[in-house]
Amino acid sequence: MSTTSSSGIERTLRGCRPADVDPVVIDAADLDSTAPDHLRDLKQGLAARGYQPAAVATEAAFDAESTLERQREADRLRGLVRAASFLGAGRIEVTVEEEPCEETRTALAALAERADREGVEFVRVDGAA
Repeated sequence: MSTTSSSGIERTLRGCRPADVDPVVIDAADLDSTAPDHLRDLKQGLAARGYQPAAVATEAAFDAESTLERQREADRLRGLVRAASFLGAGRIEVTVEEEPCEETRTALAALAERADREGVEFVRVDGAA
């Protein structure tokens, strides 16, 4: 749960002013690495070109039959939550194509909690048509 009060947000927003940067959504597949050194260089390079990461977007594929594969995917997404936070992105957008099983829903809920602790909004995008 956030400890920032609504009045604190309003007070901060009153003091805001426009910035000469363009928000961008980074596709996780385009990240060469989520290592801190790489992310630091990426963040500096984006800032030098007038860009600010607004979100990191990715697709999630959880294998309903394999606990090990589900855990690997959850670990990958956890790394992307950390990367989004490190880059200063306000959200991570995760597209889930299949209807998740109970274990996957639990993993997604845990990722959302982790994102909240990192100061990143976790947005699940339903990719199922």
